[in-house]
Amino acid sequence: QVKLVESGGGSVQAGGSLRLSCAASEDTYSSNCWGWFRQVPGKEREAVAAINTGSGRASGRTYYTDSVRGRFMIEQDNSKKVVYLQMNPVTPEDTAMYYCVADARFGCGVLADFENWGKGTLVTTSS
Repeated sequence: QVKLVESGGGSVQAGGSLRLSCAASEDTYSSNCWGWFRQVPGKEREAVAAINTGSGRASGRTYYTDSVRGRFMIEQDNSKKVVYLQMNPVTPEDTAMYYCVADARFGCGVLADFENWGKGTLVTTSS
């Protein structure tokens, strides 16, 4: 199975910005939908954002959970086949392990059922 590899995590002060990246291990990989989830130890995994990268009418459409809407932006660089999550500004509540996801089974959306998951990149926000 093609692997998703996240990068860009790290420590950032509240109010600052961070950009996470996700790339597939094979250049020929394509997905109808990409997204980001996050998880804090001891808490349930939370959907963060998704982007429709299929060829239909919804191509390019983005979706966000309420807590990040207006602060985070998901985008895809088609030439580099990389998906980004721009986080700005970050808050202490954004501290979590962030997972890149792809291949939505039943349609794209922030709560889509994704088949492919990366191993995660840690974001720590200090107040």
